[in-house]
Amino acid sequence: MSTEVYLVRHGETMFNQLNKVQGWADSPLTVKGIDDLKVTAHNLSQVHFDKMYSSDLKRAIDTVHLIADANEVSNIGKIKKFPAFREVFFGTFEGDDIDQTWEKVSLAGGMDPSTDVNEIINTLGIYRFREATKKADPRHLAENSAELDDRMTRAIEQLTEEARGLGRVLIVSHGDFIKTLGIKYWKQSDGLHDIPFPENGSVSRGILHDNGKFEIIDYNVKNQDLLDM
Repeated sequence: MSTEVYLVRHGETMFNQLNKVQGWADSPLTVKGIDDLKVTAHNLSQVHFDKMYSSDLKRAIDTVHLIADANEVSNIGKIKKFPAFREVFFGTFEGDDIDQTWEKVSLAGGMDPSTDVNEIINTLGIYRFREATKKADPRHLAENSAELDDRMTRAIEQLTEEARGLGRVLIVSHGDFIKTLGIKYWKQSDGLHDIPFPENGSVSRGILHDNGKFEIIDYNVKNQDLLDM
């Protein structure tokens, strides 16, 4: 039996609004973030889920509870937290200005200074981009490609085991983590270059197969389009 997975990005946070790097660092949902999530929650309110999960960061936990509370056709019960579905870790850059961080990463990757992360990724490729981020980090704590790929694999394995026998589940995660899953598992990605960053409150839909194979079939779906999924 395959399990349908709805991957939701949390709502807008204070760090999103202030243009700060936000990986394992956490900041609260904004009023706009909550209002936008109410739209997502309404559009998912008639979708039956056997279980809901989230990463262990508060912005994801708050998001999943808002969605669960609005759902009219599911009996969710306890919501389990999966640390493996945390956002990408940016090490020393956590909480720093995003544009200044990308300039440093660009230089570490041998490029002219650029604050356009899409340009950096498409020039270096996603794997070299992660290495450049770790290199630019003064303490070299930021996750590189191998570390992040290991964590993504562990996340999918844990979810496969947890959701075995269930028809449909929802898990709230984070923008860069979902995007990296998309680069690896979305059929429209070539596995190397950048894809659109998922919007706050958007849904990406995947299929978990019993053999552990995972594929994303819808990516970054938002607002009224959720009703057509």
